[in-house]
Amino acid sequence: MSIFERYLSLWVGLCIIAGVIFGNLLPGLFITIADLELAHVNLVVAVLIWIMIYPMMVQIDFSAIKDVGKRPRGLMLTLTINWLIKPFSMAALGWLFFRVIFVDLVDPQTANEYIAGMILLGVAPCTAMVFVWSHMVKGDPNYTLVQVSVNDLIMIFAFAPIAAFLLGISDIAVPWETLLYSVILYVLLPLIAGYFTRRKLDKKNDHEHLNRFIQRLKPWSMIGLLATVVLLFGFQAETIINQPLAIILIAIPLLLQTYGIFAIAYGAARAMKLPHDIAAPACLIGTSNFFELAVAVAISLFGLHSGAALATVVGVLVEVPVMLSLVAIANRTRHWFTPPQ
Repeated sequence: MSIFERYLSLWVGLCIIAGVIFGNLLPGLFITIADLELAHVNLVVAVLIWIMIYPMMVQIDFSAIKDVGKRPRGLMLTLTINWLIKPFSMAALGWLFFRVIFVDLVDPQTANEYIAGMILLGVAPCTAMVFVWSHMVKGDPNYTLVQVSVNDLIMIFAFAPIAAFLLGISDIAVPWETLLYSVILYVLLPLIAGYFTRRKLDKKNDHEHLNRFIQRLKPWSMIGLLATVVLLFGFQAETIINQPLAIILIAIPLLLQTYGIFAIAYGAARAMKLPHDIAAPACLIGTSNFFELAVAVAISLFGLHSGAALATVVGVLVEVPVMLSLVAIANRTRHWFTPPQ
């Protein structure tokens, strides 16, 4: 594991601090960056997210999908959590906290935006960081590859309809056109680019060449992640300093969602008697979020300084340390599961 991956929580924490400091010291710079938009898409954020996502997409081997039928139960668990439970539980928690429990602490418009940001996080299953979590729990890399590949294919078709449905029942206006453009820009096109890159590099079954290329790309993915974190927290720096309560209010349901979903998935995996090297990555994939996509869509739909964008940024704040704690839990409970098959 690289030094970036080993100390990822530290780097993200430092970038959060840097973003807040620079955002308050150099607000003009971040306003200029925020104005660089085309069709409601911030160009700088789009470039950074592409830098982050593209190396991960190159790692996806769609030929591995043919092996799904050999051990389908782990994949079925991941898909059930990602598409039938997690989006709806996130929407329900958002509604419960910001329409009921915190109703006197947040104005209705801001509450709607917080709920929207949470929904976008819930509908976006993790892609970019999956391989890191799987590696840290000694997961089966080939099976993880299958899970990511199938998830990404489903995301192309399911993200926009489910997001629109949940936003709609939350009384939030849904600009379908922007939502579809976001899926194309941040999921479909990187996926296609990764597929053709992999196909070109691996056309002679030169796996060593392909692996070297992927290893060269990996630092760029981390650089894109850290630069995005600096930028996002720079955009929200004034809100974070002036409204720390908002961060806490958003973080509470996100933490409940993350630990709750993991408990459900991990319990189901144990009941299904899955081997640990399939069970642990399956649960971590179902628990974590494709926050890069959620952030990009929130910015496109509601704006850089919206409550929805803030909610997805808090998702970044919560994601890394919480996922590392779940990795620790998974590793300490390895003896609960059957040995690898």
